Amino acid sequence: MAVPVAFFGVFFAWPVAAIVTRGLKADGVWRFGRIADVVGQSDIRHVLWFTTWQALASTALTLLAALPAAYVFARLDFPGRQVLRAVVTVPFVLPTVVVGTAFLALVGRGGLLDELWGVRLDTTVWAILLAHVFFNYAVVVRTVGGLWAQLDPRQEEAARMLGASPAAAWRKVTLPALAPAVAAAALMVFLFTFTSFGVVQILGGPTFATLEVEIYRETSEIFDLPTAAVLTLVQFAAVGTILAVHAWTVRRRESALRLVDPSVTARRPRGAGQWALLGGVLATIAVLLVLPLAVLVRRSLDGGFGYYRALGDADGGTFLVAPIESVANSLEYAVAATGVAVVIGGLAAAALARRDAGRLVRGFDALLMLPLGVSAVTVGFGFLIALDRPPLDLRQSWILVPLAQALVGVPFVVRTMLPVLRAVDERLREAAAVLGASPWRVWREVDLPMVRRALLIAAGFAFAVSLGEFGATVFIARPDNPTLPVAVARLLSRPGDLNYGQAMALSTILMVVSAVALLVLERLRTDRTGEF
Repeated sequence: MAVPVAFFGVFFAWPVAAIVTRGLKADGVWRFGRIADVVGQSDIRHVLWFTTWQALASTALTLLAALPAAYVFARLDFPGRQVLRAVVTVPFVLPTVVVGTAFLALVGRGGLLDELWGVRLDTTVWAILLAHVFFNYAVVVRTVGGLWAQLDPRQEEAARMLGASPAAAWRKVTLPALAPAVAAAALMVFLFTFTSFGVVQILGGPTFATLEVEIYRETSEIFDLPTAAVLTLVQFAAVGTILAVHAWTVRRRESALRLVDPSVTARRPRGAGQWALLGGVLATIAVLLVLPLAVLVRRSLDGGFGYYRALGDADGGTFLVAPIESVANSLEYAVAATGVAVVIGGLAAAALARRDAGRLVRGFDALLMLPLGVSAVTVGFGFLIALDRPPLDLRQSWILVPLAQALVGVPFVVRTMLPVLRAVDERLREAAAVLGASPWRVWREVDLPMVRRALLIAAGFAFAVSLGEFGATVFIARPDNPTLPVAVARLLSRPGDLNYGQAMALSTILMVVSAVALLVLERLRTDRTGEF
């Protein structure tokens, strides 16, 4: 456990503490009065209010749109079900920059709605909300649908036989059993939308800003570190509360349910109602999930492959190298970040899975989730401040980007491997140790064969997440080594149809790479619960 603790201490806690200290400490004296001063500003209160209500609205809309699909994937068996499950999950592994770009191609200037009806929704809150639903649709489908598929349908059928109507049986039997999963999914969606950055940065324009976007502006544009530090603390407190509630719902979910094999609960649709529901879900997926990605691809092909060919030209300005080189950069960074995330996450999961793990070790489990919610912008800028002098002067080192990306990948590795490691019979390890095997050989001979596939899945998730990391990378990626998300954002920030088309082309490339990684994950899945 010492290695994961040291890793998070040096590359997460230290950079965040450096930003907070730089912002709240002056002349050796802490200025905590700045917290009240910053929170009392009307424009900051507006940012806090918008961050909260758009997250609530996004969560409600996502539940409304995705719960019917959760039922369809859990209870109905139809041709192409597994392929469609992968399609539904593609948006979740896409980088937020690609999601924002896809919706820009759909609802922005010259987008599909603009061409057909002269309607533009970019720089409106509706574009942000729809993009958040697009991004988080799979969270509800896979989290709620995974549990729904394991609930014994005979309980609801028994209620029907006792005279309950279908609605009453669902409300009194199924809904209470699903409540923990619905609550967990809602909290996850709220967390992701509360800390939204790339989507709001691209679609919100100068009008709308979440806490994450405002931290970025205060840090990189206004250079107001005290305000950025206060907003970081506010977001840290909010995310900590959300994660605590999420952990509580997960414990309820794990301890209060009796489940069955999900392979026996799905049946062919019966009756007009189920066929209509299936048709409605398929139409929703086509319009909400497939259409934005299809429009993105179409816009990248306006005029043939000219935008793709232009990616090979360096302009000597914003890009010191050809934008297409960001593809190789991103792949190299993602591979390195995946290696770091698998090592650190694997060691942490192994320590947490031990039955004799102390309370302090178990508490570290919750801390591992903080990089998913704490401002990536703060972490990225903190890297520049904290890691700028010996013995860790890494500002000019290429490893800085993979380290930042690995911070986001580690929680996915831990969450994927921990349940499998906990399922390994401890007596097998004890028997190997009695026969003289060293701890390393016990891991290699006992644990590794059982968790190999989970390890591959964890590596795949870490790779996909690292590939699309933007908030921290935008600060630390050098101009001569941009990543794909950074290159897309830079192209979108420049005027002209050529830059816009190149951004669409790069986003399409990034989408394809992420989708391929997801399809590999689908083939490696060790269970059919549909959960993350």
